[in-house]
Amino acid sequence: MENKINWKNAILAGVLGTILFDLAGLVLAGQWWDVPALLGEKTGLGLAYGVFGHYSNGILLGILYAGIAPSLWGPNWVRPLTFMAGETVALVWFFMFPLLGAGIAGVNMDPMVPVASMIRHLLFAVPLIFLVKVKC
Repeated sequence: MENKINWKNAILAGVLGTILFDLAGLVLAGQWWDVPALLGEKTGLGLAYGVFGHYSNGILLGILYAGIAPSLWGPNWVRPLTFMAGETVALVWFFMFPLLGAGIAGVNMDPMVPVASMIRHLLFAVPLIFLVKVKC
């Protein structure tokens, strides 16, 4: 089965998912653009670069999901949640947080960091559910 990516929908889902991710950060942590600020600070390139990198990452995640969604198990609403949960554990909890000195799952920062991180990433999946459809 050949998978044709709907690029417009994948990119739009990535942008909208990143906006939801950021809104959740505002609600859960009281900070808007906490991730872009951290990216800008750690790279020394400032907030503008952080925002660009953060939203570019969201777009790439939308495209990556669109490409591998047919290989994932379950109905259309389960696949994005599975993808984002796996991405959060593998790439955020076991790679990004330790790289930033926050420990596995970010627990050195605060015990609620893993919970907030998972909630934010699962909210990212919502536009994927509605915009990136896979024939089951």
